[in-house]
Amino acid sequence: MKTQPPLAFTATKVFRRVTVTALAAALLAGAATPAAATADGRPVPTAAAEKDRPELQKAIQAFVDAGFAGVQVRVHDQRGEWVGSAGVRKLGQSAKPPTNGRFWTGSVIKPFTATLVLQLVAEGKIGLDAPVAGYLPRLGLDERITVRMLLQHTSGVFNYTGEYYEDGTVVPGIPATGDAWLDNRFKPYRPQELVRLALSKPARFEPGTDQNYANTNYTLALLLIEKVTGRSYAEELQRRILRPLGMRDTVVAGSRTQLPGPHAHGYYRYQDAGQWKVVDVSRQNLSLLAGAGDLISTTQDLHTFISALNGGKLLPAELLAEMRKPYGKLGYGLGLFAQDLGPNCGTVYQHNGAPPHGYGALMYSSPDGKTTLTASVNYVDDAARSLAQKFPKPLDRLVKQVFCGGSAEPAQ
Repeated sequence: MKTQPPLAFTATKVFRRVTVTALAAALLAGAATPAAATADGRPVPTAAAEKDRPELQKAIQAFVDAGFAGVQVRVHDQRGEWVGSAGVRKLGQSAKPPTNGRFWTGSVIKPFTATLVLQLVAEGKIGLDAPVAGYLPRLGLDERITVRMLLQHTSGVFNYTGEYYEDGTVVPGIPATGDAWLDNRFKPYRPQELVRLALSKPARFEPGTDQNYANTNYTLALLLIEKVTGRSYAEELQRRILRPLGMRDTVVAGSRTQLPGPHAHGYYRYQDAGQWKVVDVSRQNLSLLAGAGDLISTTQDLHTFISALNGGKLLPAELLAEMRKPYGKLGYGLGLFAQDLGPNCGTVYQHNGAPPHGYGALMYSSPDGKTTLTASVNYVDDAARSLAQKFPKPLDRLVKQVFCGGSAEPAQ
């Protein structure tokens, strides 16, 4: 099978590797024009959803029209809160995705990890420009790699899910997509195991000389947090962010394989003995992406976090400014993308993500945290990620509907 690039979602290419097949399209027949739904899947009153903000319902329906199985969306802006969903929560059924159901968030965890590190910087326990090797001496890290480099993806460390070079060269790592991942999707990994694999491979570039999105950076950040605090990453996340903000539906996945509570289902399509088959991958083990992609959350909790972060409730102003300062070819700060939406729209701060297959998550905020967009999509994926070219258009339309009042034309 053809090897696919690692999971890395930039500001403009959030889902480069997503797909819905003809089989899925057939299964979704009859699911058009769905209403919004409550957390348990029951429709909310029409006046509170489609008639109240029909432009938003139309924008999320565009994802289903493009071939995605379902989508749940939450918007907070000057008009208040709006929630809605479209499509189906499970193929072959008519129930809609729960508007506050749990989902695998993937790389949306990276701003959480970065926030924990920066809180420790604020407390004087970590130096932002200090060598990481000084805190984690037993790993054999290049002593030029600083904490800042981890958070902005400029360390050059090998990505343990594989490196994919511009000339087409591939240096494989742990299978994180495709059929090889499917066969091992319940395998547990320890953060130290992931890092040791990465450090056994040649660095992609000299520290600080380039930028490349690599999950290894954030797994190293997890180990840094644990070493400095003497507590597990999950404990620190709970103590510093989740409990103070009342985020009761968010949890570090660890080796957990089941989404708790109401949730939509994601799928993977593969070929077996010449026959196409679709498997439900709502159960999977995300310890593969420790600190870099192993979070379970809801649209409500993601709103709570990104609003509090940009509202200045989690970090001192100077460190929040550092976090949001775009750097390098990715326009990536310390755990956040800064995305310019163009004239009359301004800048939003975001980090989207996905686990290996079946789900995707969106998390956007205005600079003051008062306007937010949080969402999850569930879909049928495959090794080819063949729907990639269709995703940017409905995403751009939704983002501009929320942050530009729909005044900007969606990208073609």
